[in-house]
Amino acid sequence: MRNPVEKTSSFLALPSDQDATGRSLGRRELALLSEAIFSGTLTSTKGRFVKTLEANFAELLDVGYASACASGTAAMHCAISAVNPNPGDEIVTSPITDMGALAPILYQGAIPVFADVDEHTCNLTARTIRDRLSDRTKAIVVTHLFGNPVDMEDIVALAAERNIPVIEDCAQAFLASDHGRTVGTIGTIGCFSLQQGKHVTTGEGGLVVTDDPLLARRMELFINKAWGYGDEHPDHYFLALNYRMNELTGAVGVAQLDKLSGAVIRRVSLANKLTSQLRRLPGIETPLVREQSRHVYWKYCLGVDSSRLFCGVGPIAKYLRDRGIAAVPRYIQKPAFACAVFAQRRTFGDSGYPFTLARPEALDYSPERFPGAYAALDRIIVIPWNDRYTDEHVDYIAAMVRDAVAAAGQ
Repeated sequence: MRNPVEKTSSFLALPSDQDATGRSLGRRELALLSEAIFSGTLTSTKGRFVKTLEANFAELLDVGYASACASGTAAMHCAISAVNPNPGDEIVTSPITDMGALAPILYQGAIPVFADVDEHTCNLTARTIRDRLSDRTKAIVVTHLFGNPVDMEDIVALAAERNIPVIEDCAQAFLASDHGRTVGTIGTIGCFSLQQGKHVTTGEGGLVVTDDPLLARRMELFINKAWGYGDEHPDHYFLALNYRMNELTGAVGVAQLDKLSGAVIRRVSLANKLTSQLRRLPGIETPLVREQSRHVYWKYCLGVDSSRLFCGVGPIAKYLRDRGIAAVPRYIQKPAFACAVFAQRRTFGDSGYPFTLARPEALDYSPERFPGAYAALDRIIVIPWNDRYTDEHVDYIAAMVRDAVAAAGQ
């Protein structure tokens, strides 16, 4: 690839979800924050905003129960706790995911068992999961990566055969759907994140949903140190943490949730526009979206065919970054199991726990067991996306991708 030209003022500045340019925070959030502050009640155990957020989110997803918590990681921890693994039990999960979806498994004494992914969607499949199940499997965690929903039907059927709960990591997939069903409501438990860059944000925050009243009760308790608020004889029923969301966060969440449907519609419309402009570009693969699913584009993920663009993902991503598009090659630099916490078993002191309880096969991270994951990371470029983009921004991104491909051939 030729050297990129110097940056000039002609490069178009893109809205960023890391600041006000790419976020929809405004007067409604300020008004509800003011109400919360002047109420003088900032704890969710006494206030009304977190309860309102939970009720509104349950209604939006048409699900029986929703509980708010401190972060997306906390949401995952609530879900893992709810299925109540014994030390050494196994939870099948993805190697292409955020550490916030993996650390809770270890904190509950369970073993993450990594299944391979489809190299084009970066998502788990029923086939790859089946290969990793054992008599120790306590749950399956699926991640709807980038907002592109996992093909859930076969996974749910596979789990049902063995009476294994399915936890959906929907941190990047608000209002995505598969076969007409909203993600988070297809499996046993759904987990969502309200972190800065998500479809709606409170800076940090999380939500868990389920239709199972026993699991809902367990998660609500886990958020509250397992203290039975409102019970006739409350107690700390089991080991748990304080993962409560405060009322200030809840107030922002209530306002943000009202904007979610419109934000998703906008993201999808703009993403479809970009796809239409890049679909026939040699060497570039646009997101693979199944006909029966709805991709909601937390990020826009391009594939690079290295048999046609020999430079690979790095130079193309750099070309885009030099022109103001914060493109990230590979999404994560290595599969999760290659991080020190797994590769060197850095957990609790020098104990190596809970890996000390694992079957050898559960800790086999040989590259040949994960061809899809390695191929996926070698071929993807992740482009930032938000609902404050305009048609001009999309046209600019498309033009820069075309220029990058043209430059790669010289």
